Amino acid sequence: MATPQRNPVQQKPLVEISLDSVESAVAAQRGGAGRVELCTDLLQGGTTPSAGLIATVRNRMSIPLHVMIRPRASDFCYTKQEFEIMKRDILMAKQLGADGVVLGILIPDGRIDLKRTREAVEIAKPMTVTFHRAFDMTENLHEALESVIESGAARILTSGGESKAEDALATISALLRTARNRIAITVCGGVRESNVRRIVDETGAREVHVGHSGVQIPVVSAMQYRNEKVSMGTVAGHEYQHFIVSEERVRSLVRALD
Repeated sequence: MATPQRNPVQQKPLVEISLDSVESAVAAQRGGAGRVELCTDLLQGGTTPSAGLIATVRNRMSIPLHVMIRPRASDFCYTKQEFEIMKRDILMAKQLGADGVVLGILIPDGRIDLKRTREAVEIAKPMTVTFHRAFDMTENLHEALESVIESGAARILTSGGESKAEDALATISALLRTARNRIAITVCGGVRESNVRRIVDETGAREVHVGHSGVQIPVVSAMQYRNEKVSMGTVAGHEYQHFIVSEERVRSLVRALD
């Protein structure tokens, strides 16, 4: 008699957390995150973190660490000098033990810069490359998908061309079908404990990316003396408060996928 076939156990989707500090990285790992994306300047969508931050986070974590490679905020059309900076930062991340890098490069007409992306992928090896939400700024998402696959990148980070993934579930589902396991697709954009199950169920995504704001808590400054007349940044009041990832909020979001 033939042995009945058993359906393979489907793994829970991987949760990646975007963050900017050692404390947040440790909390994300303890809360059950499967990977972290390390950045600075999260209010501007994330830029390249320092060598010191990368090295310290790597020493404190065992889960995969991906490093943002973005020399500045604003668009993703880079000068020759900016691309040289990106290549050097990729090598730095590799030397410091990162598992992958996260980047996105476009040309002015809204297409993927295939030549430079291929070059970045080659420099990054054996690290993997995630093509980040620059993908969502392209003129044609399905054409961009094929270009990123051709570049050799391992995954794409996308909200389906909308600000929030919940507003692009059909588009994300179509991208996953078109990808046909040729490249991983990580869904991002307003992912929260309250909606992560729906996003995964309706798209079939196997990876989700949670921005820092989705799992953060405020930390009040220890400063007793405060000069409220001066602001060091564009957002007033941030001198005396910052945000870190909450271990418990990460744990709750991961549990929502059970």
